[in-house]
Amino acid sequence: MTLALAALAVVVAGCAWMAPRASATPTGTSADAEAFRRCERLGRGVNMGNALEAPSVGEWGVTLDDSYFQVIKEAGFNSVRIPIRWSAHATTQAPYMIDPSFFVLVDKAVHEALAQGLTVIIDMHHYEELYQNPAAHQERFVALWAQIAGHYQGYPLELYFEPLNEPNGALSAGVWNSLFADVLATIRRTNPNRMVVVGPVEWNAISQLRSLELPPQDRRLIVTVHYYDPMSFTHQGAEWVEGSEAWLGTTWEGAPGEQAAIRHDFDLATAWAKAHGRPLFLGEFGTYDKADMDSRVRWTTFVAREAEAHGWSWAYWEFCAGFGVYDAEQHAFRRPLLEALIPPET
Repeated sequence: MTLALAALAVVVAGCAWMAPRASATPTGTSADAEAFRRCERLGRGVNMGNALEAPSVGEWGVTLDDSYFQVIKEAGFNSVRIPIRWSAHATTQAPYMIDPSFFVLVDKAVHEALAQGLTVIIDMHHYEELYQNPAAHQERFVALWAQIAGHYQGYPLELYFEPLNEPNGALSAGVWNSLFADVLATIRRTNPNRMVVVGPVEWNAISQLRSLELPPQDRRLIVTVHYYDPMSFTHQGAEWVEGSEAWLGTTWEGAPGEQAAIRHDFDLATAWAKAHGRPLFLGEFGTYDKADMDSRVRWTTFVAREAEAHGWSWAYWEFCAGFGVYDAEQHAFRRPLLEALIPPET
């Protein structure tokens, strides 16, 4: 299957939307230009959340129906990010083998997305043990990526790798920088030209970009940040966030001060990216469904357009669960949210 999928590279079409190159300036090498071009190909994307990242497949109520990728493409999206809990499907003792049947599930999702002409990111999501005890899990983390990278080395370059979602906890900046260098070296042994997506600590916080250290010689990297501010609005009533019930009823009106706060954060990220010559990708942003729809639309519209104004590609969190732009029961997009992300005139 791996070799057959290589043929899909010729199928993948160009993006319907390309961000302007405002976030950074390539340093002039062909690898730099390729990184910026491939970041632009991500365009407007969506996360396939709550599916393969669940503790067990289907446990969180989402399975990846083949039709979803066609629906996503036809709606005007350019890419999908597929969060995956690899650590729940591998042995805990060396050589830390990933269950072959789980690879089949991931392969199917990747195949369907590529066949629709979507650019695809696969990440490592919810490796909680690594966040808590990096030293004890470093060997396993690298071994898992050695298998993933080897498995997908023959796939089209429209498939990108993201070694770890939202490093946090005991993954301090120094620990994460060292660990990323190790895993990147492992990936490069089998995938020297594939795009690798990496973000800073504290859940890919913009404020932590300053602490992110990247191998200067590797120019096939895309830097990612996530954005959910203000949390009291975007995560109101979220069952997994302590104290979020008190936030219920919080609105986002798009007042000048509210807009300025977001624009300030995005300006900081753009300044860092420009100084370092790296393309920037907004890998997650979204609002939980306990916020009122009018406020969700205002916030989503503003964040998406502001990201584009800064020259970033983006991926909304997420497709069809609590933040979802799509209603899986009704087999229809939530039109106000969809149009906030992809305005009808585009």
